[in-house]
Amino acid sequence: MSDSFKKQEVEHYERKRYRGLDQKLVHARENRILRQILNKIGKEDTLVLDVPCGYGRFSSLMLERGYSLVSSDLSFHMVKRTMSRSKKSERVSGVVADGIFGLPFKGDVFDLILSMRFFHHLHQREERKAVLGEFSRLGKEWVILSYYQINPLHVIQRKLRRRIKKSKTQIKMLSREEFGKEVEEKGFKIVHIIPLFKGIHSQHIALLQKG
Repeated sequence: MSDSFKKQEVEHYERKRYRGLDQKLVHARENRILRQILNKIGKEDTLVLDVPCGYGRFSSLMLERGYSLVSSDLSFHMVKRTMSRSKKSERVSGVVADGIFGLPFKGDVFDLILSMRFFHHLHQREERKAVLGEFSRLGKEWVILSYYQINPLHVIQRKLRRRIKKSKTQIKMLSREEFGKEVEEKGFKIVHIIPLFKGIHSQHIALLQKG
């Protein structure tokens, strides 16, 4: 298992990733949607798995609600940064692990699994099935998962951005039907799906319930 981010790269990513106006709007909207969902399902004794945690962008949101948090990522330096941002809270622990090849936890442990900006990097159906299978194994009830739903306007925006910025990043977009079928195959039902920016942006945040 290789660390995809070095310390300096994590620092650079955190400093630059959400600096632009458009990305600040994305960040604010994501937080607003998450708060909306958590208001419906959360409670103080909730144990949350944040995977992949990145540099801990949503850690403060979980901690301010009194949740206990396990932050997991393939990158050691991402996990380390998450822990430092959490100011060594006793309610946070960090684990380096690969979400595709299996997570080192017992089954039915987590009240909530949070997985933001991961699913659209999984281009193969078998990879998505493996991740959803792990979420089903580990979770007691709730999963909050973001995915990219096919949106012609956003496809055009992505193509233009790649030409202008020479970005090589590729994302996987699914139809609503594809997404629904894949999550249902792993034992989840869709409770709610909220678009980030309806008709403009492909990202959607789904609330899934096990069973």
